[in-house]
Amino acid sequence: MTDAAMIGPVDAPDLHVMTYNIRRRMAHVPRRSPDQWARRRPLLRILLTREKPTILGIQEGLPDQVDFLTHLLGPGYARVGRGRNADGDGEQCTLFYDSARLELNDWTQRSLSDSPAIAGSRSWGNMLPRIVVSADFTDLATGIRFSVFNTHFDHLSRTSRARSAGMVNDLVEGLGTPAIVLGDMNSGVRSLPYRLLTAGPLRDAWAVARRRLTPAWGTYSGYRKPKVGGKRIDWMLVTDSASVEEIGINTARFDGAAPSDHEPVQARLRF
Repeated sequence: MTDAAMIGPVDAPDLHVMTYNIRRRMAHVPRRSPDQWARRRPLLRILLTREKPTILGIQEGLPDQVDFLTHLLGPGYARVGRGRNADGDGEQCTLFYDSARLELNDWTQRSLSDSPAIAGSRSWGNMLPRIVVSADFTDLATGIRFSVFNTHFDHLSRTSRARSAGMVNDLVEGLGTPAIVLGDMNSGVRSLPYRLLTAGPLRDAWAVARRRLTPAWGTYSGYRKPKVGGKRIDWMLVTDSASVEEIGINTARFDGAAPSDHEPVQARLRF
């Protein structure tokens, strides 16, 4: 069992930012499977209670899982985001944030499609709706205003992933303020989506960090032993005004068990 937080709570001007595909709760999973939500839920509680990020962007959260995290993080946190389906149900890319530190100015959820304002819309070859949630914050400790984007690209369509990357890049370019992009991109760092997202104002936080706390683990383990040099498909990207003081891929196991089939990426950064 891992006892210590990798980063843990931080003081201003630092921000602790985490992106984490928590793995949706699946029906009809064998009782002893590591994918059982009932087995993973207490492990997620341990991990997040230790880490207490300032900003947490999750992917694959079903409504009951999002409610669980809301209760777990407590009244000091707020959240934005809704389900990806037309009725607001389904998987979410929820953004949780420390409301004592950050003031929410505005937030938007867009479909990754040719009709971003239409909930549940699909384009570009993805069979399921895909979304990006963005939030505009003011840091109450420093007065700095910045935006955070949280997304989950399609797992099947290369075209969809590339078009989604182009859309997110365009959104960041249109801001004129500092930004952080979080997500499960279902793409490695040699892919077209990576090149599209790092050709403009964004930089890979892993590449520009002053200090790396862990090896370059693959971020999708499927509950298996973490693998150095595996595909890093969960990304954190930042604009130039962000100084990434340290970053790590958290492979914490609890009595050999993992809270998710993905590993969270965590960074301590400041604007």
